[in-house]
Amino acid sequence: MIKETIKEAETRMNGAIQALEDDLAGIRTGRATPALVEKLPVEYYGTATPLMQLATISVPEPRTLMIRPFDASSLKAIERAIIASNLGLTPNNDGKNIRLNLPPLTEERRRDLVKIVRARVEEAKVAVRNIRRDIMKDLREFESEKLISEDDLKRAEDELQKCTDRKVEEIDAIGQRKDKEIMEV
Repeated sequence: MIKETIKEAETRMNGAIQALEDDLAGIRTGRATPALVEKLPVEYYGTATPLMQLATISVPEPRTLMIRPFDASSLKAIERAIIASNLGLTPNNDGKNIRLNLPPLTEERRRDLVKIVRARVEEAKVAVRNIRRDIMKDLREFESEKLISEDDLKRAEDELQKCTDRKVEEIDAIGQRKDKEIMEV
C-alpha cells in the first residue's frame, strides 16, 4: 500500500514536470520553433482551440514561422490570437498564410523571459510540494486507520521527501537549462 502511494506521488510529480517542460517550450529563445505558438488558444466557433489543431506550423527559415490554416475562415481568428498573446510577434497575413518573423531578442526582453521562466519553475515546485502534502495526508490517514504502523509511516514520509527533493532538483535543472538557452546570443 505504501509503495503504491509513493508510486502515485512520483507519477503525479512527473506530470507536473512534463507540464513545466511543455510550458517552457512555448517561451521564445532566439530560434523559431513551432512550440512557440502550437498551444496558443484561438477563438474558433466560440471555443478556445489550440492553434496546432487549426493549422500546420512550419519553419521555412531559422527566424520565421509559417502558419497555414486548414480552414481559410480561421485566418483572422488566428491573427487576433497571436496579437493578443504576449509573444511580442506581429503576424503578416497574405490571405492564405500567416508569417511570423522573430526579431532578435533584446537584452531587456531576454531578462524578462528569464523572469517568466523562473516564475514557471517556482509554480512547478509548488505543484510538486502540494502533491507531497496530499500524499503525506493520505499516509497519515492510513496510520490513523491502523492500516500501517508508525514506523512504516516514518519510513514512507522519508521516502516521499527524498522523491520530492529529486523532483525539485530536476525542475531546477530544467529551469537553468532554459535560462541558459534564453541568454545565449
